[in-house]
Amino acid sequence: MIKASGAWKKKPAQKKIGIVLAHAFLAVLAFLWLIPIFWVILTSFRGTKGSYSSTFLPSFYTLDNYVKLFTDFSVFNFPQMLLNTLIVAAATCMLSTFFVVSVAYTLSRLRFSSRKKLMNAAMIINLFPGFMSMIANYYIFKMLGWTNGPLLRLSMIAIYSGGAGLGYHIAKGFFDTIPIALDEAAMLDGCTKWNVLRKIVMPLSKPIIVFTLLNSFAGPFKDFMLAKILCGPNKDYYTVAVGMYQMLEREYIDQWFCSFASAAVIISIPVASLFLATQKYYSIGFSGSVKG
Repeated sequence: MIKASGAWKKKPAQKKIGIVLAHAFLAVLAFLWLIPIFWVILTSFRGTKGSYSSTFLPSFYTLDNYVKLFTDFSVFNFPQMLLNTLIVAAATCMLSTFFVVSVAYTLSRLRFSSRKKLMNAAMIINLFPGFMSMIANYYIFKMLGWTNGPLLRLSMIAIYSGGAGLGYHIAKGFFDTIPIALDEAAMLDGCTKWNVLRKIVMPLSKPIIVFTLLNSFAGPFKDFMLAKILCGPNKDYYTVAVGMYQMLEREYIDQWFCSFASAAVIISIPVASLFLATQKYYSIGFSGSVKG
């Protein structure tokens, strides 16, 4: 604290003003970004029905909106939708992370013929949005018999993780920052390429692995179109995105809007928990890369 205050005193007045203004600007932005989050949380506890409220703060608070999600299955089976999403998200994040890391490492550290052509082809394919292929994917899975029953989950996992390797660019950029001299030194000492990846590159790449893991896990929670196309009328295999979208339809919005906000709060818990559980690996990875 003494060093910090001393350093602050040595700064010119103009620089101090700039720092204070920058922090004030960031504080205002943070406040604006947090307003929608507070509104959703407050709405989830709102006692009045309907999608409109004349006040920002509810007139009275209740837990009925949360209770309704887990007890009223007459229209929406929210626990089943949440279970479906967790199964798909867990499998997707593991497979997608494996594919992305494998492709990124291969294109970053290995040299082989047609490498540049493969990178350019992957980049061009990745420019096209995923929903352009959803009809073709649906008929492929329908031909395989994966559009009914538990196999619907398998088809969604295949959809979300199958093309994940094409999004290798960020991970490859991270791998490129790790000096190739580390690989060469390890191989001179008798280390195989697999051990280089496992013992050197992977420990230094924890931040990008966590980033890929979180993005892949959150994907099934956010996606609506592909899940809706695949599930169709099979409500037993809806994900939370499909079910929550239906809560906003005209015939349901009046009775289910506050429960929709409650569902939004609930589904943020798994993603936030995974983030908090893996957050330490950011600092560990960066400190390790500095030491290396």
